Amino acid sequence: MAPENVNHPPHYTSHPSGVECREITRWMNFNLGSVFKYIWRVDLKGKPIEDLEKARDCLDDEIKRRKTLAQGGS
Repeated sequence: MAPENVNHPPHYTSHPSGVECREITRWMNFNLGSVFKYIWRVDLKGKPIEDLEKARDCLDDEIKRRKTLAQGGS
């Protein structure tokens, strides 16, 4: 049987803990969940620098969002 590439691709549970990344990220907002996801799987998809840059972009966006909120913005 072929791996389930939509709901449970092999790289989702390849961490030594066996935990699926989304079990953790479902408790975070989009940006923080994305940062965690990109770092969690950084060496599993063949483009580690790109994944780290994506993580940084999401983190930068979250910092900007929180600064805006702290200043009374929306």
